[in-house]
Amino acid sequence: MQVPLAQRTIPLHFGQMIASLMMYARPELDGAHQRFWSQIRDNLAVLGIATPRELSQTAGEFKVWEDPTLVLSQTCGMPYRTRLHGSVQIVGTPDYGLQGCSAGYYRSAIVVRADDPRRALTDYCKAKLAYNMSHSQSGFAALYAHTQPLGFWFTNRVENGGHLRSAQMVAEGGADIASIDAQTWRLIQRYEPFAERLRVLEHTAPTPALPYITGPRYDPAVIFDAISEAVSMLDTIDREALDLRGFVKIDPAEYLAIPNPPASAAL
Repeated sequence: MQVPLAQRTIPLHFGQMIASLMMYARPELDGAHQRFWSQIRDNLAVLGIATPRELSQTAGEFKVWEDPTLVLSQTCGMPYRTRLHGSVQIVGTPDYGLQGCSAGYYRSAIVVRADDPRRALTDYCKAKLAYNMSHSQSGFAALYAHTQPLGFWFTNRVENGGHLRSAQMVAEGGADIASIDAQTWRLIQRYEPFAERLRVLEHTAPTPALPYITGPRYDPAVIFDAISEAVSMLDTIDREALDLRGFVKIDPAEYLAIPNPPASAAL
């Protein structure tokens, strides 16, 4: 029988620590993310795990992910399988309740300008692709896999560092097409007026969504319990703001099984 959080006692561990929930951070969600983290912190304290008071939301992603004192962060599936899986542990995966996806899965929305007359993805084979990073599952790898059966890949590309910027570039005419994480696209539609100038051309195949990870010194099963309870304890407003429908376990092997684009795809 699982012991309730309040009945577990484990000695607290103090010292240098880092945590971040940066992947879907936006100014409009700062308060909800901090309250979610505060609840996770409280639950982890009951379990004897000390945590940093503040999230390192602006720290470099690999600086956070590769820090041996990492308590909790969220990463992307491609960096996990190409660089991180030997040094971090998957805790679990948020379920954002995304249309067309099983619990804990996501996909990419391939977005173009609403007034662009091209209707098929192959019509964009010579178009300019805006993408966040070449190590992004949703912005790069998923789109690469999606185009291969069609026999092409985008040779005219611009890397810009973030999904939001990719969507902006398409809306403003600086690029023609972009592949956007479906949860990020949901937030763009919610908060960005320029979203009205975009439309979804297609979606990529669903894959496991962005997992929460912890470093080598922590027990991921214990942290999973703390996060699961924190999700259930969030008030309705914060849970809806963060689009959290639950927290699920996905076998790390499912992340590692997703193919990576060849190095030549980013050249």
